[in-house]
Amino acid sequence: MSNDLLDFGVIQASQALASGDCSSEELTKACLQQIHVREPEIKAFLTVTDELAIQQAKAADEKIASLRKNGEKPTSLLLGIPFAIKDVLCVKGLACTCGSKILENFVPPYHATAVKKLLDQGMVLLGKTNMDEFAMGSSTENSAYQITHNPWNTERVPGGSSGGSAAAVAAHMAPITLGSDTGGSIRQPASFCGVTGLKPTYGRISRYGLIAYGSSLDSVGFLAHSAADLVPAFQTASGFDGLDATSVDQPVPQIRLNDDTQCKGLRIGVPQEYFIEGIQPAVEKAVRQAIEQMKSLGAEIVPISLAHTDMAVPVYYLIAPAEASANLARFDGIRYGLRVPAESLWDTFVESKSAGFGAEVKRRIMLGTYALSAGYYDAYYGQAQKVRTLIKQDFDQAFQQVDVIAAPVSPTTAFKIGAHSDSPLEMYLQDVFTLPANLAGVPGISFPVGYDDDNMPIGMQFMGAPFSEPLLLQTAHRYQLSSDWHQRKITA
Repeated sequence: MSNDLLDFGVIQASQALASGDCSSEELTKACLQQIHVREPEIKAFLTVTDELAIQQAKAADEKIASLRKNGEKPTSLLLGIPFAIKDVLCVKGLACTCGSKILENFVPPYHATAVKKLLDQGMVLLGKTNMDEFAMGSSTENSAYQITHNPWNTERVPGGSSGGSAAAVAAHMAPITLGSDTGGSIRQPASFCGVTGLKPTYGRISRYGLIAYGSSLDSVGFLAHSAADLVPAFQTASGFDGLDATSVDQPVPQIRLNDDTQCKGLRIGVPQEYFIEGIQPAVEKAVRQAIEQMKSLGAEIVPISLAHTDMAVPVYYLIAPAEASANLARFDGIRYGLRVPAESLWDTFVESKSAGFGAEVKRRIMLGTYALSAGYYDAYYGQAQKVRTLIKQDFDQAFQQVDVIAAPVSPTTAFKIGAHSDSPLEMYLQDVFTLPANLAGVPGISFPVGYDDDNMPIGMQFMGAPFSEPLLLQTAHRYQLSSDWHQRKITA
């Protein structure tokens, strides 16, 4: 029975819990057992909360039993559903390391808003997942604690920075996980691990309690097996939050996915700039076949141009490090985090940061500090912000012609661990197709559309106008109703 439970997505698990076919405790124990069996090989988790999870599962079962006794059904599809959280989001009383030694002993005194909303619905916390340090990376090799391995091939990376969250879903350790996406950190690992990942519109979900990397780019989102499984968590976590100055006061959409696969009237834009020289042939083939599949369902395919796409990488790697330079200045060895005692206050700053931050974080801090320094601000950071505006205008103009944009997620499938360790630029180029959505603040959803000759997953993304998540989820759902890529299982 436990193996069958591991195949449950969020919707299927919720239905089983409501009908009494299984209990939250059974489901949670199955997930915990899978975690402990697969963890030595996958290394998706930094913290596993066995006792807390069982307590929460029992509480959920008591609530479900009480409702059933009164002839009622749970009002939330999330009641009793196990989940895991990327270790960049605060959970009260639980270590939040951000994948860094500098926060090794940091225990937040509060919940992140998104976390609190989900726990309030009765979700069951399995633990915190591994990530690239401070979300700076595309492979989860930059964690200060361990390298996460791709469940489809443990010699390959799971993507990053939400690699632990993606691997946990792919390995059936959790039916849904939280991640964050600053430049592709949900969509790219979703693609590499063969799962579905949603990056919402900037400001749609509160960033309160999300340890900041790039404050104008960070988004909280989710990874699960299907678009349908993402809906309840997305709706629950969305909404205005006065604790987050960047939270947008937009009504929370009520999403009811239609199981009709027909896409008549839907205009899908295909940007020529996303099919570039160097893209892995299998990736281009699978994505183009998926676009043809949407056409066969009735969608109109419209060639478009996002002219400034080739500027996204240099723009991002000026803006994001600049914001990181400012955000990470708070980790000074004085207020919280690692402290290395030294003879003077300045030496304490230097020694604490030198010991606490890893190589990639130091690289980006230096890049950002340089870009913000006197005499260079206008030439680098200021200029990057101007080009960012052009990138956003590309999207604004495109969405006057089309409803959604279809594109590859990454130029390649998951690469081998260590393949790009000596070349930061090659690593940065892995995000060439995901960065523009963050720079423009628009939502995107990544989902499986095939596999290469090595049986590694290939992902495609839909991007939409701001606050068009219902349309993106519906469109991805229609594709998944007409395909089975997201249902493929890992074979030993």
